[in-house]
Formats: sequence, structure tokens, C-alpha cells
Amino acid sequence: MNRYRRILVYGFGPYRQFQDNITAKVIESLPAGMGLETVVFPVRFHRGQFLEALRRHNPDAVLGLGQSARLSIEIETRAVNRRRASKKAQARPIRQRGLRWLPTTMEIKFGQRIKRSEDAGDYVCNFSMYVMLEQIRRTNASIEFGFMHIPHDADLGQARRLVERVLTNLRAPKRRRH
Repeated sequence: MNRYRRILVYGFGPYRQFQDNITAKVIESLPAGMGLETVVFPVRFHRGQFLEALRRHNPDAVLGLGQSARLSIEIETRAVNRRRASKKAQARPIRQRGLRWLPTTMEIKFGQRIKRSEDAGDYVCNFSMYVMLEQIRRTNASIEFGFMHIPHDADLGQARRLVERVLTNLRAPKRRRH
């Protein structure tokens, strides 16, 4: 019996000087679909909000979206065990005895147009990635996890189409777990 995979897409609300966040706009523009759940988190270092979303939605796949000041959309390949609240603050570990970095587990391919990044920064996007990836690893869950950074001034239609393309690939009937 085939069933659609449960997919959680999350992004963030406003922060600092940004009165809105392109990731919330992308999420709001996504068509509802079987198995698709969405969350727009407040921008804060709060481990519980991310762990609760994993528990509540029990997804087969998680796609995180973060707003950036970068020039193009980038696919993050790992989360680093580092956080800081501002550029002036001293970076510190997310988990004192945690791994230095955790790899994302979702294969997202767009050819040469979309860059891959090994540095998700050290703000809340990276924090969310690290917390969720650590939980997935710790519980040995079969959850694919991917993350895309979208420039704050990106074309909303283009960003939505790229996210929809990822979702189309993820919506294939769930593979059996062994």
C-alpha cells in the first residue's frame, strides 16, 4: 500500500531590521498537498520549538528554508556546532560535547544554477539545522533533512518554484523502511 510521505517545510518570521521574511512568504504561497505540513518559527535560539515540530509532525522528510543576505539561493550541506546572537558576539557551541558538524541527508539537485554551501552561518538557521539533525541522528530516525538559504530580495515566484520542485521529488510514495 502506497502512501504519500509526510513532509515538513519550515521557515522563519521577521527578525532584526526585516519586517517580513521571504521564507514565510514562500511557505504561505505553497499549495496544500497530501502529507505537507508547514511551520513558520519565530527567530530565536529555542531548541524546544524545533524538537516539538519533529515530534508533532513526525515527518519522513524535512525541508528548512532560511533567509539570507547572499546573492543567490544556496543548498546547505551541513550544520556546524556553533552559534552567536550577533556578529559582535563570541561564537559558542550549540552542544558542548556535540559533533563539530552534521551533514544534511536530503539530496537536492538543481544543476549548476544553484550553489552548494558548507557554511549555514551561526545564527538561528544553522541552530535549527543542527538541533534537528542531532535529534534525527540521536534517535536513529529515517528522516531526510535538507535546507535552502534564500536571499531576502529574491524573486518570490522563482523561490517558490524551486521549493515546489524539491517537494515534487519528495512526494513520491514512501520507500519501505527496513
